[in-house]
Amino acid sequence: MNPNPEPQDRPDAVDAIIGQWAAVRPDLDTTAMEVFGRVYRLSRTMGDRMEKAYARFGISRGEFDVLATLRRSGEPYTLSPRQLSSTLMLTTGGMTGRLDKLERAGLLRRSPDPHDRRGLQVTLTDEGLALIDEAVGAGLAVQTEALSQLDPAEAGQLAGLLRKLLAGTQGQ
Repeated sequence: MNPNPEPQDRPDAVDAIIGQWAAVRPDLDTTAMEVFGRVYRLSRTMGDRMEKAYARFGISRGEFDVLATLRRSGEPYTLSPRQLSSTLMLTTGGMTGRLDKLERAGLLRRSPDPHDRRGLQVTLTDEGLALIDEAVGAGLAVQTEALSQLDPAEAGQLAGLLRKLLAGTQGQ
């Protein structure tokens, strides 16, 4: 027996849970629990790491998402609050709170929509653009470091498998 097993060969918390179920319900197929238990734990761990990476810039993950959505929209980095809400799957109330904080910080501005008297436009400021460009790099560095546990082929395979799994669960 190898005294120093590779990380992927060491039992983890999910293995302990699976073992407990096997002891009390050996009739259960716990494959799904093994996959989703690890996906859930990975999501929480990486979410915490991303939160720390963005905190260095004075923003939360949710605020990062708003700024990143505006940045990805391309010049002039402007969307309506409704477009932001639908992209981020947020209620308008949740979006308003994020926009208020980001506007107070000078990272975006709200202005009347010239095409809709009742509407608003949300636009990244130069400061917001500079911040999101730095923050996205910091976040990618954290993700890349975590992904370094896999070789490029494994990372590509995992991305494809997760895409397939996600597509199969959409709309259920």
